[in-house]
Amino acid sequence: MFAMSPPSSSSAHLDRYVRDRLPPPGDWPDLRCDRAGLRYPERLNCAVELLDRMVAEGHGERIALRTPEAECTYRQLLARANRIARVLRDELGLVPGNRVLLRGYNHPMLAACWLAVLKAGGIVVTSMPLLRVRELGQMIAKARIGLALCDARLLDELELARQTASEPLQVLAFNRDDGASLEALLEADADGDDAFDSFDNVDTRADDVALIAFTSGTTGTPKASVHFHRDVLTVCDLFPRSILGLRADDILCGTSPLAFTYGLGGLLCFPLRHGASSLLLERPTPASMLAAIAAQRATVCFSVPTFWRQMAALAADYDLSSLRLCVSAGEPLPEATRAMWREATGKEIVDGLGSTELLHVFISHVPDKRRRGAIGYVVPGYQACILDAAGRPLPPGAVGRLAVKGPTGCRYLDDPRQRDYVEHGWNLTGDTGAMDADGYFYYRARNDDIIVTAGYNIAGPEVEEALLQHPAVLDCGVVGIPDAARGQLVKAFVVLRPGQAPGTGLAAELQDFVKQRIAPYKYPRAIEFVAGLPRTETSKLQRYRLREENR
Repeated sequence: MFAMSPPSSSSAHLDRYVRDRLPPPGDWPDLRCDRAGLRYPERLNCAVELLDRMVAEGHGERIALRTPEAECTYRQLLARANRIARVLRDELGLVPGNRVLLRGYNHPMLAACWLAVLKAGGIVVTSMPLLRVRELGQMIAKARIGLALCDARLLDELELARQTASEPLQVLAFNRDDGASLEALLEADADGDDAFDSFDNVDTRADDVALIAFTSGTTGTPKASVHFHRDVLTVCDLFPRSILGLRADDILCGTSPLAFTYGLGGLLCFPLRHGASSLLLERPTPASMLAAIAAQRATVCFSVPTFWRQMAALAADYDLSSLRLCVSAGEPLPEATRAMWREATGKEIVDGLGSTELLHVFISHVPDKRRRGAIGYVVPGYQACILDAAGRPLPPGAVGRLAVKGPTGCRYLDDPRQRDYVEHGWNLTGDTGAMDADGYFYYRARNDDIIVTAGYNIAGPEVEEALLQHPAVLDCGVVGIPDAARGQLVKAFVVLRPGQAPGTGLAAELQDFVKQRIAPYKYPRAIEFVAGLPRTETSKLQRYRLREENR
């Protein structure tokens, strides 16, 4: 581990590397917990609140985590997290404030490690399973990580990153049956002593750093978003209560990795905070997700538009009657995808807009308050508006920059882009949209996905939405490419459904189809048929890669 600085009088963190590299307070957004009706004590460890408190309040024998093969109660999860925390502290030398990289699939062991790091006062940095050596190296260097807990099946890329790291990196594998694994340390240190299942939790402040979440890379170089212990509880106490109405008898499942804050909330923090149960699938496919919902009688499913669309095509083969909530976030939900799912299952999708910078969803709607074309309204506790280029609020119906305030907000680790995201206390999410007179928000595009062609502003996602309504189209991405005459040209990259043949005739048909559904000037003047589209591990379309390939 790294050399320590003396702690402040109040922080539990001896290692202040992260705290000392937060943006200056003047560059932070306005953060108001009281506006959201939230009251947290000055000292707070979110893992203790999510796990220890639930056991103390009588939930110990309830099922906390499920897989298709096994179950784990709250009491069992607490014992496992405590044992890992003891190993981190006593065997691996973890000091409060140290960063710990977690690398694994959605598995109970990864969940236990996440809780253990926080109980021991560490800062969690969870990586997407598919990240490669370059991306892992960026994370290790940026967060100055000295310890990693890694699923044995994902060691190769991490080992390469370790070899090139400028600082020593200790790597310990789990889900491996040998003497050098985390499991072996747990067994050796337990030595038959039941007291090992307990742990003296580190008494962190509510505003001590709990996790660093790296952006998923839709636009290139990832940024490191820093969140406090208080922030983790905040997102558990707003969206799940006011919009989802989570209950202790709910079984939550989803397709997003725990490394993605959307997945972290929906599949770990939300269920634990509400005494519910989480169903974890390591590498879900549309078919395996549907099968698990049917077999386990899951009640809430979190996924992304691409996955909802794929699952809709298979839904008729599965009993999904247990589902009471279907939640979408991560990227805009096309009306065509919403309609496909509703027609296949009779169930409505709850749309949501969130960001890594604000940790989770801040605009959404309850199922019976959906408004066609709208994402929803602000989650109680947040504020949002549409700003013009000068930072002035725009009237209803006007298109501009989405700005959000609330109890969570952007704090980038040592990054000048902080000032691009925060302006006059508002978080500028990078989205272009509009708000109606009733407070419903309508998404247009990412700011950098607006196509300016022949004097017209065109939102790529709007064209994508129109194309997706055509029966031959499976997936698509729309960007602007350089054009001498128009400045930019609207170009569509189209993935066809099986059995469909690409060609100039189909391209012309798709162009006419778009003209019939949205303003004719928005139609794609160029169409390229492709086998697949570049997407992140969380299924977000990487439009910047499409643009780069067509410069």
